[in-house]
Amino acid sequence: MPAKKGDLVPRPPKKIEYEIRFATAEALTGWRDLVATIRNAMTETWDFLISTPLTTTTTTYRLKGELGAIQRGGKTHERWQHKPAAKGTARIWFYVDGRTVYLEQVHTSHPNQTK
Repeated sequence: MPAKKGDLVPRPPKKIEYEIRFATAEALTGWRDLVATIRNAMTETWDFLISTPLTTTTTTYRLKGELGAIQRGGKTHERWQHKPAAKGTARIWFYVDGRTVYLEQVHTSHPNQTK
């Protein structure tokens, strides 16, 4: 559909940035819920994921054990976890394929699998 007056102007990505895509419908729902409740933290999450998703930090790291890998499209990917707010309980599980970050699970509270 062509753009019209009053439409939001999409931010053009830099050539070095990653794309972010939903890997599941549940991730889309969780993302919307988190944006509605912790918008500023989710803006910072977006900035992190498009620029440095494979950087280990205190709030972003690879999951371990059986949760540490995910199979998609016949390929095995490392599964990462990001905490949008350092003191919050929300978690985002994602994997990276090429220059695309796939949001696999977006939890509004700490997932039972990692407790």
